[in-house]
Amino acid sequence: MANTTILYGYWLSSCTWRVRAAMNLKKMTFEERSIDIVREKAQLTEQFRAINPSQKVPALFVDGATIVESMAIIDYLDDTRPDPPLKPSTPLQRARMQEICEPLQNIGLKRYFETEDKYTVFTKHWTERGLQSLEELFKNSAGAYSVGDQMTKADLCLVPQVYNAVTRHKLDLGKYPILSKLYEKLLKEESFRKTHPMIVRGQKYTLPNL
Repeated sequence: MANTTILYGYWLSSCTWRVRAAMNLKKMTFEERSIDIVREKAQLTEQFRAINPSQKVPALFVDGATIVESMAIIDYLDDTRPDPPLKPSTPLQRARMQEICEPLQNIGLKRYFETEDKYTVFTKHWTERGLQSLEELFKNSAGAYSVGDQMTKADLCLVPQVYNAVTRHKLDLGKYPILSKLYEKLLKEESFRKTHPMIVRGQKYTLPNL
């Protein structure tokens, strides 16, 4: 067990996908255990609380320790497995990367809405705003990737979130030419093709009793 890397996540979770893609880039061997956060609400069980007290996915058991929060996980992997690097080499480019990453964070607000429709209207509005902001940011940062010509944490955040925007809200990316071009290019990268939600969909894992 101590030598096994285990990703606790959900196939359609954008935060899980970014970690999955990071591990693929780092050529890591790992086992993914599906935590159904939609139908079964498995993240709210006491069994999962023992893994992640915040009861969210993903959580990663690696190097004998459990790390939670996708950004913290990716930073840890990059610090301990620096090839290939997921951060740009210059302070300005690292700042550009963070500018892109920040608008792409998920906020667990769904439970505070009275209906699914109200939540959908809210998320669609703010997703559109986020895409507009990214299009402007890319004018200062984009090259072959989101920040220059190196894949970074920004790309790992971008693809899952845009995928959700397109599939869930049917948003038209044609209004965002730089973003759209980047997204289509990134989807063809091995790290995203091999970790795509439709590849891991259907995995089942039952949490053991405490």
